[in-house]
Amino acid sequence: MVEILSNMAGSVWKIEVKENDEVKEGDVLIILESMKMEIPIEATHSGVVASINTKEGEFVQEGDCLVKISND
Repeated sequence: MVEILSNMAGSVWKIEVKENDEVKEGDVLIILESMKMEIPIEATHSGVVASINTKEGEFVQEGDCLVKISND
């Protein structure tokens, strides 16, 4: 299981995936909004989205786990 972490504090603007979606390394999973900029959070590994640990509009801190990807 791979955890995708927030690389900065910000608001979750858009979630681009759903649980059980197949993703490839580099796919955009979530878009954060911080300081009026959109920051894409990308998959660091290929696999299946096991869980989404946030929701649109939620404020997250740097290091928060946003998505878990099963790479089995």
